[in-house]
Amino acid sequence: MANHKSALKRIRSNETKRLRNKYQHKTTRNAVRKLRAATDKKEAEGMFSSVVSMLDKLAKNNIIHKNKAANLKSKLAKHVAAL
Repeated sequence: MANHKSALKRIRSNETKRLRNKYQHKTTRNAVRKLRAATDKKEAEGMFSSVVSMLDKLAKNNIIHKNKAANLKSKLAKHVAAL
């Protein structure tokens, strides 16, 4: 177990960040799932911009890889266009 004051603080802050990252990642995955399930084109186009924004934020904060974000955005754009 860590003894230094800074190490104890680092443990607390890491846990806080881990929970926040987990929440953001799960929320984004659910939004992607909801967009894929959408059948109405207008509704899907409205959701698409918010989902893309969420993916970009995850990639910027290294929660997911930037290429994964790009691949997801590309597939979702194809899906929305095909509706």
